[in-house]
Amino acid sequence: MDSEIRPELLALQQRLANTLDEVRDAARRKRHAKGYRTARENVADLVDAGSFQEYGQLAVAAQRSRRDYEELQTSTAADGIITGTCTINAALVGAQRARAGVIVNDYSVLAGTQGFFHHRKLDRICELAEQHSLPLVMYTEGGGGRPGDIDVATQIAGLNIKSFSTWAALSGVVPRIAVNNGYCFAGNAALFGCADFCIATRNSWIGMAGPAMIEGGGLGKHEPTAIGPIDVQEKNGVVDIVAEDEAHATALAQQLLAYFQGEVSEWSTVPQEALREAIPQDRRWGYPVRRIIETLADTGSFLELQRIYGRGIITGFMRLEGKPVALIANDCQQLGGAVDAVSAEKAARFLQVCNAFAMPVVSLTDTPGFMVGPDSEAQGAVRRMSSLFLAGSRLRVPVVAIFLRKAYGLGAMAMTGGTFVAPVYAAAWPTGEFGGMGLEGAVQLGFKKELEAVQDAEAREQLFQQLVAQLYEVGKASEAASFLELDAVIDPAETRAVILRALAVAKPRVRH
Repeated sequence: MDSEIRPELLALQQRLANTLDEVRDAARRKRHAKGYRTARENVADLVDAGSFQEYGQLAVAAQRSRRDYEELQTSTAADGIITGTCTINAALVGAQRARAGVIVNDYSVLAGTQGFFHHRKLDRICELAEQHSLPLVMYTEGGGGRPGDIDVATQIAGLNIKSFSTWAALSGVVPRIAVNNGYCFAGNAALFGCADFCIATRNSWIGMAGPAMIEGGGLGKHEPTAIGPIDVQEKNGVVDIVAEDEAHATALAQQLLAYFQGEVSEWSTVPQEALREAIPQDRRWGYPVRRIIETLADTGSFLELQRIYGRGIITGFMRLEGKPVALIANDCQQLGGAVDAVSAEKAARFLQVCNAFAMPVVSLTDTPGFMVGPDSEAQGAVRRMSSLFLAGSRLRVPVVAIFLRKAYGLGAMAMTGGTFVAPVYAAAWPTGEFGGMGLEGAVQLGFKKELEAVQDAEAREQLFQQLVAQLYEVGKASEAASFLELDAVIDPAETRAVILRALAVAKPRVRH
C-alpha cells in the first residue's frame, strides 16, 4: 500500500516546481519566441546528465515587503541566477577531471539583474570553486544592478558586496569561461570581461552601461542594440570566440574547457608529408599558416581565439596525440608576419593564462620582427610589445619553438619566450632563416654606401638581391644550427613527433 506523501514534502515539491520551466511556461515561451533558450535549458545542455547539484534554488528577490510572496517564487525564481556543481565532458576525460561549477544568469527574472540574494549565491559558488579547484562556466546575460530589492535595510549603496572581487580573484586559480547571448550590461558585463575566455553569440550586445545608465549620465538616448554589438566587440578583442547561437556557444565552452581537463584517449591525424611543401619556394610569398596548424593538430582539435583581433599572431589550443597544448603562430599573410603592438599584447595575455594553468606552449615562428615606424609607435608599441617579453620571462611551462621560415630580431625572440634558449626545444624547418634583423633591412642599412654608388637602377637592384642572397646563405637554418643558435633542423613531416618528444622530457609543472 502506497503511503501518502507528507504535506511538508508536497509543499517542497511545489516550491521547487515553481522555479522550473514547466511552471514558468510564459517566461519560457517568451524566450523561445526570441529564438533564445531558457537558463535551465542552457544548464541541461552544458552539464553531464544527472550531475548537476543546484545551490540556492529556493531564493527569491529581496522584495517580499512590496510584492506577493507566492508570486515572487515563480517570477523571481532562484533570484535570477542558477548556480551549482556538476561534471562536464566526463565521457571524454573521466569524472574526476570533469568536475566543474556553473553560473547561469536568468534573463527571464527581472532582466537578469543582480539582487541581494543573487550576489550571495554568486559568492558561494565562487568560494566553492576556489576551495575545490572547480573550473567555472558563467552565462552572463543580464542588465546589471537591481535597485528594487527594498527588503535590505542594512545598506545604502550596496557597494560592499564581494561578487566582483571574488570572481576576479579566481584569475589564475581556476579556468573561467564566460558565455553570453543577448544583452549584457553593467555588472554583468564586468563579470564577462573578467573571465579568462569570453564566448558570445551573434545576438549579443555587451557594454559597461545599459541605455538607462547612459541616459541618466546625460549622454543621450540609445537603443540597447547600439551598445557594444558583436561586430564591435569581436574586432576590439573583448570577445574571444563568436558563436552562432546558444547551442553553439555551449558546445564551444565544453570544447574550450576540455583542454584544461587533460588528455583524451581517442584521436586521429592526417598524413604529415604535406608539410614538406607548405612553405613556398619563393621566400617572399605568403602562405596560409592555419593550414599548417590544422595538419599538425589532431583532426578537428584546433580552436582559435580572437581570430580577427591582433591578426599578426594566431592564438589558440589544439591536441597532439590527445594531449592539449597552447599555440601561438605568426601569420605571414598579415603585415608580412610582423608582430605589431596589438598582436603582441594579445599573445602576452594568452601566455599568462597558459602559464597559470600549466598549459605547454608550441610557437610556430615566421616573423621579420616587430612592426616599426611612426604609426606603430602611435599605438604604444614600446609598452605593448614589451609585454610579450614580460609574459615570456614568467613562463614556467615548457615551450617548443618551431621556426617555419623567418626568425629575425626582437620579434622572433619574443615569440619564443624572450630568447631562443628559453624553449625546451627549438627547431627549424629547412626553410628557416635567421638574423638580427630582416635581410632586406640589413642590406639597406649595412651596404648603403655600396648601393648608392651604383647609378643604374637595374644594376643597383641586382646588387641588392645578390647581397640579400649572400646574407640568406649565412643565416639559413643549417648554418644557425651549426653555431648552436637553435637545437636542430628537422624534416617538416616530423614536426608532430619532435614536439611530442620534447614535451615528454620536459618537467611537468604542477599547479598548486
